[in-house]
Amino acid sequence: MDRLITLATEATESLLTPLGFDFSIETAPYEDGISLLISSADASYLIGEEGDRLDDLQYMVNRLVQAKWEDAPRVRVDCDNYRARAEAKLLRRARSRAERVLKTGKPLLMEKLNAYQRRLVHNDLASIPGIVTSSEETDSRFKRITISRAEEPTD
Repeated sequence: MDRLITLATEATESLLTPLGFDFSIETAPYEDGISLLISSADASYLIGEEGDRLDDLQYMVNRLVQAKWEDAPRVRVDCDNYRARAEAKLLRRARSRAERVLKTGKPLLMEKLNAYQRRLVHNDLASIPGIVTSSEETDSRFKRITISRAEEPTD
């Protein structure tokens, strides 16, 4: 992990320092890789609208790391705990919709989500008895999840 931390930190610094950002970086283990936790007075600029700049920064950091280490574990980039808050909010929305599906029996759709967000929702809602989820079949990077009642087994 030391190599990954060094490469990811250097990549982040090479992207943000020339742009004039004042920031600090902490690292933490995350799934099979690491999470870079950026703190900055300029957090809103780094995060962007709905995390779009943060997603771009994460993509670039991973590309720079992979240029030096082809099979490098993934690097998750967060700034001022934006991702943690956004993920918690997403899962609250998904659980709320799942509760409505259980009450009404009518399937509900989530907004369009990227692959990571869909995996979070699918995994979280799998723990709710009586609920099933499915992603739409499309080539788009962003897809919607349908939340439905699980069919009762027939004897």
